[in-house]
Amino acid sequence: MEDKIISYGGQAVIEGVMMRGRNAFAVAMRAPDGNIVVHKENLAAVYRSRIAKIPFLRGTILLWDALGLGMKALTLSANTQTGEEEKLEGPQLYLTIATSLAIGIGLFVLLPAGVGGLAEHYLGWQNLAHNLLEGLIRLILLVGYMWAIGFMEDVKRLFGYHGAEHKTINAFEAGAELTPDIVAKFPIEHPRCGTAFMLTFVLLSVLVHSLLGDMTIVWRLASRILLIPVIAGLAVEYIRWTANHLDSPLVRFLIKPNLALQSLTTREPDNSMLEVAIHSFNTMRKAEEEFVT
Repeated sequence: MEDKIISYGGQAVIEGVMMRGRNAFAVAMRAPDGNIVVHKENLAAVYRSRIAKIPFLRGTILLWDALGLGMKALTLSANTQTGEEEKLEGPQLYLTIATSLAIGIGLFVLLPAGVGGLAEHYLGWQNLAHNLLEGLIRLILLVGYMWAIGFMEDVKRLFGYHGAEHKTINAFEAGAELTPDIVAKFPIEHPRCGTAFMLTFVLLSVLVHSLLGDMTIVWRLASRILLIPVIAGLAVEYIRWTANHLDSPLVRFLIKPNLALQSLTTREPDNSMLEVAIHSFNTMRKAEEEFVT
């Protein structure tokens, strides 16, 4: 059986938290009137398919589906805050995801690759040097972006719910009672955080791209796009492996940068945020118990 530490994940949304299990997910949101509103659904069949058990391939496919799930959760929470009933699903949902991905790839993948290519062709930098430059620029852009948006008041609250999500999962995995006072005592960092995935992706990209050697600028840019699924799959497997070996001193040392970076994307939650996260987790767990294939 797969370790329970891989079975639960979450995501902060607008004034709320999404919690995902093996078979179902729940989104709990703090409505403008102060009440907690909950939405729950079964997960897509891909989460229970054979593909979800194939190393490396599963990471790419599940990440794509997780993007859709995250976008859906964000839309639900946004509609709860505004009172709108419009649904974002089907082609509209995936068009939104594709647009967001295109902007992200352009800024965090192609721009650094272009600068690295210029250093290669006009400054005569060798393979490792220009790939390190590319990776450094990508890392600076990523960290700078996280740091900058952290000053926005709405994002600060979003990061607070992110912290509540982490604390709740940490408390559950430790076997603690899920009450705000108890959950508040647990760490705000979590080894399977999406922030950890992004840092791992950046570091692995330097290694993978360095194996390609020198190439023209066109092939350089094309390779960066084509290799995204490959590097994403490697990053997912690395995160899974470290999450299942936290008892190892070496693993705890290796994940220190991932945990440190989470200081930019989490904030200490207040009790109302913890209540929402706990409500979301308990709803998801109940849905898991009731799930029928």
